[in-house]
Amino acid sequence: MLAETVEWLAPERGGLFVDATLGAGGHAAALLERNPALRLVGIDQDSEALALARERLRRFAGRVHFVEGNFQTIGDILSELSPADGILADLGVSSMQLDTAARGFSFRRDGPLDMRMSQSGPSAADIVSTASPEKLTRILRDYGEERMAAKIVRGIVAERSRGPITSTRQLARIVAGAKGTREKIDPATRVFQALRIEVNQELVALSRFLAAAAQHLNARGRLAIISYHSLEDRLVKNAFRRDSGVCLCPRNLPHCVCGARRILTVLTRRPITPSEAEQRSNPRSRSARLRVAERLAPAEP
Repeated sequence: MLAETVEWLAPERGGLFVDATLGAGGHAAALLERNPALRLVGIDQDSEALALARERLRRFAGRVHFVEGNFQTIGDILSELSPADGILADLGVSSMQLDTAARGFSFRRDGPLDMRMSQSGPSAADIVSTASPEKLTRILRDYGEERMAAKIVRGIVAERSRGPITSTRQLARIVAGAKGTREKIDPATRVFQALRIEVNQELVALSRFLAAAAQHLNARGRLAIISYHSLEDRLVKNAFRRDSGVCLCPRNLPHCVCGARRILTVLTRRPITPSEAEQRSNPRSRSARLRVAERLAPAEP
């Protein structure tokens, strides 16, 4: 959804824009091309992706500031610069990461069971090998919405009792043995999603990003977020509602404790989805959902 995202961010307004998940720099390049006066901060925790983006954006030298770090620190980053006129976060795993077997993100390619975006901290293999059955079941249920979590975990525990689980293909085989192959999607899809979220603490990072990003927008600045599964999209939707003044507390509470505040206007009543043509040309885009909100001007109630 490159074209749709750029249109909603409206780079012709100029100013400072932030690509909080820079990746290989595709969105950043499109924004910079649209307005020669636009400046951009590109953030990514993946050093390999950052190196690719530096090369791709070399022609915009002097207009791009690169930051190696997690997008959850956007508040600290922008507090040292200035408020932004546009912020973008594309929450998906990049094609580069999925297509590189050595990164261990994909069950379609055999490689080490890693999944770390920043190459630091415990890997997926560490979690699969050391987490208790109860914790593994919770991870698969909560982050993968996997109905057969308990049965899959029993298979994992049986396998690791015979030796370490170290490769993507080994884990995919265990999952297929527990679930069979009756689903429309690959049986390992939700399991790999859940482990990736746990390894990178993605939902924690997203929550922190959402709490800070709107605070660091100029008046009329726009926040655009592309999510790829229901857990992410729900967090984004609720954050936008809360920051547009909608209380999310249970009705029986005597007063609001969720932190609702009216600092945003939600521009996308429903999420924007990829066109049929894009879905055909890029099947990975099928689950993408774009939501956009705009910072209120100080004079507005």
